[in-house]
Amino acid sequence: MLDFRPGWATDLAILEHSGSTIEDRGDHLLVRTPDNPNFHWGHCLFVTDQDAVGEAGRWVSIFQAAFPQANWVAIGLIRMPDDQVSWVAQGMDVELDDVLTTRTVPRQAPLPVGYTVRRLRGQDWAQSVARSVAENERTNENDPRSFEGFAQGRARARRALSERDIGASFGAFADGELIADLGIVRCGTTARYQSVGTDEEHRRRGLASYLLGVAARRAADQGCGRWVIVTEATNPAGRVDRCLGFEPDRADAHAYRRPRR
Repeated sequence: MLDFRPGWATDLAILEHSGSTIEDRGDHLLVRTPDNPNFHWGHCLFVTDQDAVGEAGRWVSIFQAAFPQANWVAIGLIRMPDDQVSWVAQGMDVELDDVLTTRTVPRQAPLPVGYTVRRLRGQDWAQSVARSVAENERTNENDPRSFEGFAQGRARARRALSERDIGASFGAFADGELIADLGIVRCGTTARYQSVGTDEEHRRRGLASYLLGVAARRAADQGCGRWVIVTEATNPAGRVDRCLGFEPDRADAHAYRRPRR
């Protein structure tokens, strides 16, 4: 497989750890995740031919042939297209995700008063799903029914990684209620964060920063020497990550068409 930039490389590693299949078709990778049919980026293409990233119609056709039941289109791109017109014509949004990395253990922020932190276990996973579902209801970003199925599948995958000690998930609790959590997964000697989230009323108190540090130290203890976090380019959380020692790396490009609602 090609030597991918850190965002893609860790995406693919986590997919494989989670039971996804990745088929190398020469100029693209085809990803399937049987255990989570609602996981859009678990049923997708990754275009690996730099000279073909502008062939939007072709890639959409390949995606639809591979996933005829999908009501979305999800295509990763090895680089940003020179011209996005052909993608827009296919009803696709082409965007960049910020990829931040560091080879120094991220700094540990202090734990805010009134919270306890521990590794997720038992019924914590149900609370994690409920948090994700509630946040989606608040933002109305995704169809509620399909999103709940996705969230449950994602939690199962994170729990399985934790139980196999490939990953670990940590949560912040207030009076026994989970109000923030994140995961970290070992991809060789690189650690990749996943599913970083804090309930709206508990944000801007430093909880995510504290959890990032806790997870980083665990990964360091297990031999990791690089940490990767991927965020939407417009996500203000990236400023927090930079304060902990992360620096911008090569961004990831993707084209995505949301399901009609």
